[in-house]
Amino acid sequence: MFKKLKINTLLLFIPLTTLAFCFNSPKNDDEKMSTIMISVKNTLSYLHYSPRPINDAYSADVYKQYFDMIDASKRYFLQSDMNEFEKHRTKLDDYLNRGDLSFYKLTVDRLYQRVDEIDKISQTILSAPLNFDEEETLVLEPKLKKNPVNAAELSAEWKKYIKYNILQEMESLSAKEQLQREKKDSVQKFNLKDTIKLEILTPEQKRIKATEEVKDMLTDTFRRFKKRNKMDWFTVYMNAYTEVFDPHTNYFSPKNKEDFDTNFTGKVIGIGAIIQEKRGYLYLGALTIGAPAWKSKQLSEGDKILKVRSKPNEEAVNVVGMLSDEAVRLIRGEKGTKVTLTVEKKDKSIKEVTMVREEVAIEDTFARSIIINSADGRKYGFVNLPSFNADFEDSKGRNASDDIKNELIKLKAQNVEGIILDLRNNGGGSLTEVGDIMGLFMNAGPYVQVKDGNGKIQTLKNRTNAPVWTGPLIIMQNELSASASEILAGAVQDYGRGIVIGSPQSFGKGTVQTFVDLNRFLNSNDDFGSLKLTIQKFYRVTGESTQRKGIESDIKMKDFFTYAEIGERYDDYALPWDKIPAAAYQPLNFLQVNSLLKSAESRLATNKNYQLMQESAQWKERLDKEETISLNQNKFSALMKERKAQIEKFRALEKYNNGLKFTLNPDEVEREKKDEAFAKKTQNWTKSLQRDMYLQEAVAIAGQIK
Repeated sequence: MFKKLKINTLLLFIPLTTLAFCFNSPKNDDEKMSTIMISVKNTLSYLHYSPRPINDAYSADVYKQYFDMIDASKRYFLQSDMNEFEKHRTKLDDYLNRGDLSFYKLTVDRLYQRVDEIDKISQTILSAPLNFDEEETLVLEPKLKKNPVNAAELSAEWKKYIKYNILQEMESLSAKEQLQREKKDSVQKFNLKDTIKLEILTPEQKRIKATEEVKDMLTDTFRRFKKRNKMDWFTVYMNAYTEVFDPHTNYFSPKNKEDFDTNFTGKVIGIGAIIQEKRGYLYLGALTIGAPAWKSKQLSEGDKILKVRSKPNEEAVNVVGMLSDEAVRLIRGEKGTKVTLTVEKKDKSIKEVTMVREEVAIEDTFARSIIINSADGRKYGFVNLPSFNADFEDSKGRNASDDIKNELIKLKAQNVEGIILDLRNNGGGSLTEVGDIMGLFMNAGPYVQVKDGNGKIQTLKNRTNAPVWTGPLIIMQNELSASASEILAGAVQDYGRGIVIGSPQSFGKGTVQTFVDLNRFLNSNDDFGSLKLTIQKFYRVTGESTQRKGIESDIKMKDFFTYAEIGERYDDYALPWDKIPAAAYQPLNFLQVNSLLKSAESRLATNKNYQLMQESAQWKERLDKEETISLNQNKFSALMKERKAQIEKFRALEKYNNGLKFTLNPDEVEREKKDEAFAKKTQNWTKSLQRDMYLQEAVAIAGQIK
């Protein structure tokens, strides 16, 4: 949960005003990183909801977290490295207090050294034929692995890893070959025009091709690694310190914060093109219809980007070999300014294209609706909300509540009988948007309680009495529904305003964060980044926290995530669950949940597709927990054959169709005629909705709500 607020100036005055005079403008990166460390430490200690003592126990947790983040698979550092690092295990608290970079520099320099060595080792391994008849086993479970003792063990470990990737690639080639064969057979069976290219490779040809693919993959991986700015690793290092306070307290470099803001507001100033990286070159991906790149009529998906001129009076920057995120930052800029791309077209011609940057909306961030036509002739409105987006900087910017309101108005005009609001995979967003959305479905009343680190409790209320939709309401959730999603689902459930269906419980994130710019404490014009800081916990109107426990669905339907370790309760550093007194609220009505539950359970018990999906989910979870795998080609192939047979059993799920029919809102019907990208997205979206058995159950339940 993210909350936009101004930190109370009185809160900051006594402990933090002196910080403004502690640091002068840093002269170099080392001084800058050191300053950031001390500033992060002070901000954590004074402003975090539940600050930890900065002591040896904290240091040991940070140490473990750090290596889990940079070498969890124990594939880079030698045991001798870890023995050397171990001497620092209880000193990281001291380093944080004084901004000491010695441990960070030691580990990162060693990491780059090992990557250089492993790059050479990999080239040596791939320079000679590999023996796939050996009886070797690769350990998959990191907890069972140990760091290599010496260079010979390191080489042996990477040889296994490379063999594993080659075996996987060979299986992938066989799968593609089988798919092409099936397509060709189908074309010939129905006497259609045969344009299917079917290339049958011998086992040796597959081995050679797979080896080349893996070689290219590793070359690209090591190239990107070496080009990665060491400041990026510093961000990782700082997050080891912050995330043992709680998993949602994070340090953001200026670059990371920019990316966060883009995702949060759902808009970016640029040219409207995906930038893809492949083998050291950057290419244009899909172009957004109506955006500058598309409007230029000179750029196409697949064009190779050679240079970027960010400003008309600057020299163009050669981007060959550059990381994609670095090039993206050259292309983005202020609205209304010019940017020039030099590209190589597919015919090898070179073209220079100048565009004016515009605001490009990332539409996948925003709410969208469609009309569901059930088999019995009834109509329901389906609204998908990917995030609780909000634009705090632009009063005309898009907010989730405004978008939902507009969709509800459109659906009401189509005389739908119920609304299904889909919060699956919605990780949250703005706290204030929850209240505004709640006001679209009910009259004024409290929707959440918030408690700060001093124990002060505040009740947030929806204060409007003009709901747009007062009819049947269903909320869909899963294990990835978190934070704001849980507040809204919890309020709907507590008031009896609607039914919550989906996974047994949601993610369980019951904390509120705000951004604190580190610059505010420093006597410098440099950008030191920001700290996303947990400052509050939120509670349902009943007084129960959603932390760790999440929201229990009224109608429980297990899915693929149910069998995996997803949720706050699986994080070692997550804040605990607790309870406060209930707020004064008046439930609206008491829906007959028990009768709805019984009928749903009856349907699911006889739903063969649902039962098959459960079996498939449990099988995949067992695969994820396998600890070792054989690298003997015959045994590996036999295992893959066994898995394919199992997958074949589950293939019926790919052909599942819930029988629902979907109708676009009139305005989107018109947009489809003009917007190719939108039409394609709509086609893909409706196809996914037709395969959604949870939506089928939601419609069945909606039909029973009186």
